[in-house]
Amino acid sequence: MSPIPHAETVERQFGAQAAAYLSSSVHAQGEEFAELSAAVADKPGARVLDLGCGAGHVAFRAAEAGGAVTAYDLSVRMLEVVSTEAARRGLDIAVRQGAAERLSFADGEFDLVFSRYSAHHWSDVPRALREARRVLKPDGRLALIDIASPGAPLLDTHLQAVEVLRDTSHVRNYSAAEWLAMLASAGFGLERAERRKLRLEFDSWVERMRTPPTMREAIRELQRQMGSEVRDYFDIGADGSFSSDVLVLWARP
Repeated sequence: MSPIPHAETVERQFGAQAAAYLSSSVHAQGEEFAELSAAVADKPGARVLDLGCGAGHVAFRAAEAGGAVTAYDLSVRMLEVVSTEAARRGLDIAVRQGAAERLSFADGEFDLVFSRYSAHHWSDVPRALREARRVLKPDGRLALIDIASPGAPLLDTHLQAVEVLRDTSHVRNYSAAEWLAMLASAGFGLERAERRKLRLEFDSWVERMRTPPTMREAIRELQRQMGSEVRDYFDIGADGSFSSDVLVLWARP
């Protein structure tokens, strides 16, 4: 059997689920949207790149705030959802297909690059960050929001295990220390870093990705077998629902 490239795995995993991500409350809601919208509004006519746009929730908010928005994603089906929903909302949003590691834009083309709940699918985050820096203007800003590893080996191993059982396109949730090192290596200066908590309801979490029943049961069994340190940290409920860390990062070239 020939190996399946990561890009094909991402399209396979997300293509059929694109509409589910449009209606997902986890993706459609969050206090960070106000921060992103404010950054756009503070720079009239800002050119905004929504990197790994998914179903377009960041792109919609940025366009509503007055930005000239390009939604960029590896999944063609996700981009179709963005285009359809943007038209329904009366928003002018350009869509472009491609990988985060190879941005087909000119140097210094954007004032703002935003990425929310996407980077854990990227095959080469350091390269993607270098590309983000390249396409940002010298006075531009980068905002990254993603599920974060707690950093401690035991907790990290559990998080990565349940993530890949749920979704085989998962690559890695990075710790705050890993993110800071990768940003610095790519030439970014950190403005601000904030850790938050996100509660994930188990049934909707696995249903959104159409996780196979065998994988769902593997996640639940893993949760039941883990020690109290893991169960307490992730606040694992009787129904499998749990809390994850979310890292909000703002940086400048």
